Amino acid sequence: MAIILNDAGNHRHLLPLTFTRPVGQLRPGILRLGEGWYVRSGLAVGYRTEPYLAASFPIPEGGPQLEVDASLYPSDALVSAVLDLRPGQVLVHAGRALAFALESPSAPAPSDWATVPPYLNAVSFSGDVIRFERPWHLFQCCGQAIAQDFALLTEGRRSQRMSAQNTIIGDPDLIFLEEGAVVEASILNTKGGPIYIGKDAEVMEGCIIRGPMVLGDHAQLKMGAKIYGPSVFGPECRVGGEVNNSVILGYSNKGHDGFLGNSVLGEWCNLGADTNNSNLKNTYGPVKVHSYANGGDVDTGLTFCGLIMGDHAKSGINTMFNTGTVVGVAANVFGGGFPPKHIPSFAWGGANGLETYDVERALVTARRVMGRRNVPLDALDEAVLRHVFASTRS
Repeated sequence: MAIILNDAGNHRHLLPLTFTRPVGQLRPGILRLGEGWYVRSGLAVGYRTEPYLAASFPIPEGGPQLEVDASLYPSDALVSAVLDLRPGQVLVHAGRALAFALESPSAPAPSDWATVPPYLNAVSFSGDVIRFERPWHLFQCCGQAIAQDFALLTEGRRSQRMSAQNTIIGDPDLIFLEEGAVVEASILNTKGGPIYIGKDAEVMEGCIIRGPMVLGDHAQLKMGAKIYGPSVFGPECRVGGEVNNSVILGYSNKGHDGFLGNSVLGEWCNLGADTNNSNLKNTYGPVKVHSYANGGDVDTGLTFCGLIMGDHAKSGINTMFNTGTVVGVAANVFGGGFPPKHIPSFAWGGANGLETYDVERALVTARRVMGRRNVPLDALDEAVLRHVFASTRS
C-alpha cells in the first residue's frame, strides 16, 4: 500500500513555490508534508502532480493506494483516519474530500475533491483540518505544524546537551538539539512554543530566539540574529538580521542584517545584505498579492503579508520589497526604489525595468550555487527549470 499526495487543484494557487515541486513537498514545519505522511504512516509516499514534475516525484508502482489531498497537514488524527479507510470509501470534512481509498488504479477526477462522488461511501472526519492552499498559509499555520512535528520527532528521545552559557526563558524541555547541534551565548524563549535545532546546525553567539522556531539540519543562525516565531528555516539555510513569522523551505541565504517578515522563500534563494521587506501597508488595510491562478491580484485578508519568493531567486544589496511582493523562479532583483509587486520568473532588474534573464546563464548560476552545498544540479532539475522558463516566457 502507498499514499499518493494529489495536488488536488491547488498547484497553481501555490505558485511560485510549486513551480519546482509538488504541493506535498512544501515544508510548513520540521518536516515536508510528504515526510510527515511517511513518518506517521510508515507507507511509501508518491506524488500526483504536474506532468513536467512527475519524473522527479514519481508514484510508487503496484498495490492499493490511498489518494490524499496534498495540501493537508498530516496530523496524527488525520493520518489514522486515512489509514482506516477501506476500498470504495472517501474521507470527508465540511463537504470536501480529504482522501480516497481507491478500488482501481485510476485517480480521482479534479472535481471529485470539491464534490464527493455519490457512488462512494463517505466517512466523516470530525478532527481539525489544517490546509496549505495559498503561499501565505505556510507562515500563518507553521506554528501548529512546528508543535506537532516537534512532539512527533522528540517523543521518548533526549536532546543533546546545550552550553550553560545560554539563557533559557520558559520550559527548557521545549528545546531540542539534534546530534552535532551547537548553541552558544544566546537567549532562547519557549513561552510561545518549542525550539528545534537540527543535526549539525549552529546558533552563533548573541542570537535571540522566540519559539516556535525550527532550524534545519546543517543550517546557521548568524551572530546577533533576532528571530520571532513561529518561523521555519529548512536545511542548510543561513539566516541573520531580524526575521518575524517566516518560512524558508531550505538551502537559502538571508545571511545579513535586514528585515524579513510574514514571508515565504523557496530553496536556493539569496537575499543581499540589508534587503528589507514591508509586511504592513501604511493604511493598515488588507494586503493583496499576485495570484498565478487568478491572473491578477487577490485579497489575502491579512494585515501582515510580506514577500513570496520562488526557488533560485535573488536580491541585490539594499533591495526594498513592498508589502505583498511575489517573485518568480530564478528572478534577479536589484537597484534603487521599490521593484514591482509581481516580478516574473527569470526576470532581471527592478524599479527601473525588467529584462529576461537568459536560461543558460541562470543554469550556470544555479549549478554554482548548488555546488556550494555539495548538491548537484542533475538532468531532472535542469529540465524543470527549462520548463518553467519556457512556460513563463510571455
